[in-house]
Amino acid sequence: MTLLITIVAFVVALGCLIVIHEFGHYLVARACGVKVLRFSVGFDKPLWSRRLGRDGTEWLVAAFPLGGYVKMLDEREGAVAREELPRAFNRQSVWRRIAIVVAGPAANFLLAIALYWVLFLHGVPGIKPVIDGPPAGTAAHHAGFAAGDMLVRIGSEPVVTWQDARWILLQRAVEKSAVAIEVRGAGGASATRQLDLSGLTAADLDSDFLHALGLARFQPPLRPVIGEVVRDGAAQRAGLKVGDEIVAVNNKRIENWGQVVQMVRANAGVPLVVEVRRDGAPLPAIVVKPDTVSESGGRIGRIGAGVDRSALGDVIVEVRYGRWRASSRP
Repeated sequence: MTLLITIVAFVVALGCLIVIHEFGHYLVARACGVKVLRFSVGFDKPLWSRRLGRDGTEWLVAAFPLGGYVKMLDEREGAVAREELPRAFNRQSVWRRIAIVVAGPAANFLLAIALYWVLFLHGVPGIKPVIDGPPAGTAAHHAGFAAGDMLVRIGSEPVVTWQDARWILLQRAVEKSAVAIEVRGAGGASATRQLDLSGLTAADLDSDFLHALGLARFQPPLRPVIGEVVRDGAAQRAGLKVGDEIVAVNNKRIENWGQVVQMVRANAGVPLVVEVRRDGAPLPAIVVKPDTVSESGGRIGRIGAGVDRSALGDVIVEVRYGRWRASSRP
């Protein structure tokens, strides 16, 4: 069922991209005076078609949805009546033809901007920029950062989420100079620290440069309680349910959710013996075989279970932006 949902979602998303892409070609072609003969979503046998508009443009949906096209009047594809020659694509100036061709990708680009703008207006969840204790010898350690410090401002720019911090610091890291960072400590006191970025190399910038600086995201200890179970995932197939507390995996005592994630990721396709407490009472051991999935060029295990997200309330913040600022988000 999960695979079916994924396939359907992929087809729907791709269909939306195709329609917007082809509609870009269509609109600019019409604006340039070119006659559009057909607007097709998909290829092969037509499933639905109708002629609309002054030019009788054929609108159709075809059987094979992975593509689409806009067919324009063109002497290279058939005979064109003399009175319609000015409306043929091949008779247009080179700049008009370029505009028609570029309009498709441009429409998808504008769609992406519009969707992100709506998301930022509506509100997007983000992770608070609270850092863990920096390792000794790192730039963050030398600057005096401590566990629990929350980044408030980098230079003159306010910081609300970890993504903000990463983006702003990446821009400053290219300059390889020191930057003033305002933080609010775990006790609520504010301070300004000077973070030296001159030690970063090109390799650091291409990888996790925050790790190189010693700025690691604070990971709150989460109870190993299942908050969500993916339908048809390994966890559901084994009988695990929302609310189950994982006590041990392969006889190894589990103290927090991070240990569960590590055990599952490291044992792709390998059965795990999971001890669970449900409604406060222990259950017989449950055998869970993690599914194997690809990630970053490697293979990891996944059981289709997540932590109770209400436990993340202290580290998650919902960010909303005004109309103008939403349009300038990275």
